Amino acid sequence: MKNRINQRLEEISVTTLIVGVDISKAVHWARFVDYRGMEVGKAVSFKNNREGFEKIEAKIRDILGNKALRQPYETAIIGMEPTGHYWKAFADYMMKAGYRVVCVNPYHTKKAKELDDNSQTASDKKDAITIARLVKDGRFFTPYLPREEYGELRVLTNARVSVMKRGSAVKNTITAILDEYFPEIWTVFKKPLKGKASRQILRSCPFPAFIMELGETGVLAEIKKAVQRTVGMKKVRELMSSAKNSVGVEHGLTAAKMRIGWLLDELELIEKQLSEVEESMRKALDKTGYSNQLLGIKGVGIVTAASFLGEVGDPLRFQNARQIANYAGYNLVEDSSGKSKSGTCISKRGRSQLRSVLYQMAFTMVGKNDEMKALYKHLTTRKDNPLKKKQALVVVSKKIITVIYSLLKKREDYNPALVLGAVRKEVMMAA
Repeated sequence: MKNRINQRLEEISVTTLIVGVDISKAVHWARFVDYRGMEVGKAVSFKNNREGFEKIEAKIRDILGNKALRQPYETAIIGMEPTGHYWKAFADYMMKAGYRVVCVNPYHTKKAKELDDNSQTASDKKDAITIARLVKDGRFFTPYLPREEYGELRVLTNARVSVMKRGSAVKNTITAILDEYFPEIWTVFKKPLKGKASRQILRSCPFPAFIMELGETGVLAEIKKAVQRTVGMKKVRELMSSAKNSVGVEHGLTAAKMRIGWLLDELELIEKQLSEVEESMRKALDKTGYSNQLLGIKGVGIVTAASFLGEVGDPLRFQNARQIANYAGYNLVEDSSGKSKSGTCISKRGRSQLRSVLYQMAFTMVGKNDEMKALYKHLTTRKDNPLKKKQALVVVSKKIITVIYSLLKKREDYNPALVLGAVRKEVMMAA
C-alpha cells in the first residue's frame, strides 16, 4: 500500500494541474487545485454533453497554456467519483483527448468533505474540490474501461445477469399464482415451468376449473399439442385427481389465466435472449485467444469463462494473481486494537459480480474437478483450523484465479498434476 501511494504521489508535481469533477446526471462541476491543494481559478459547471465536455477541455487548455500564472502548469490529472454510469462518457472523452483520468472512492469523499469546514453540508461544488484534494494526496485509482472483445464481454456479462434476474422474477411470479390457485400442481409436475407438456397445460388450463371443464379427453388433446409420447393418460388422470381435490382460490380465474399467459410469453422471450447472449459470449471468448486454456480446465464452461474475462478484462494487465484477487475483494482484513483482535474476513471491497462468478466456478469445480475437490475436502476436514464450507469455497476461488493467471501468462494447457504443488500435496498427505 505504501509503495502504491508513493507511486501515485510521484505523478503529482509542481507543474501538475489537478481537476476535481463532481459527476451528476445533467450538470457536472469542476474545480482546480495545484500540488499543494490550493485552488486555481474559479469553479466551472458544464453540461453532460459534447458542448459541455468541449467547454471544460478548453478551460483546462487555457490554464495549461497560461504563462502569466505564478506557476505554469504542463500536465493535468482529472479526478472524479465513479458515480453510477454517468461518469463513463466523460471519462472516455477525456481519455481519448489524452488526459490522465483517475477515480476517487465515494466513501473517501464522504468522509473527507468535513475536513475543510467541519460541516456535513454536501454540494456539487464542495465535493469537486474535495475530490481534487484527495487526488493531490494520492488517494485515487486508475479506472478500467475495457475495449474491443473485453468490452463486449463486459456488456454481455452484465446483460446476462440482467436477463437472469428478470427470468427469476417471472418464474417467482408464476409460482406465486400457481400456489394461490392450484397448489397441487407441484405433485403432478415437479418442474411445471420446464416441461413442454406442463407449459401447454399452464397456457390452456392452468387451474382446476378449466381442467375439469375440459375433461380427460380435452386435457390429453392439449398435451398432445406439445408432446406426442412422453406424457399420456396416466399423467392426465393424476392431474384430474389433483384438480378435483384442489384447495386453490376460485375467484378471478380468467384474469389469472390471462396473466399466466403473458408471463409465459415473457419467459420464452427471456429464454431466447439468454440463448443469444450466451452464443455472443462464446464468440467474444474465442476472440480473446484464451478460450483453449480456460475451457481446458475441468469444471470451467463457456459462460463462466466468458463472465470471468468480462469482469476482469485481460488478466495479464495485472502483475500477479493476487492483484486479481484484491480486485474481486478477496483480500483479508482484521480489526485489531490493543489486546483485542478479531478474526479475519474478506474485505468485499471489489467487484461483487466477479466474486459471484468465481463462487459459481468454485462450487462447480468442487464437484467436477478432482484437484479442487481434494483441496476443498482438506480445508474443511483438517485438524488445525478447519474452514467452514463457504470459507473453503473462497479459498478455492482464489486458487482458481491463480491457476487461470498462471495458464494464461505461460500460455500452457491445464495440467492436473501441477495444480496443487508439491508443498500443498505434502501437507494434505500429512493431514
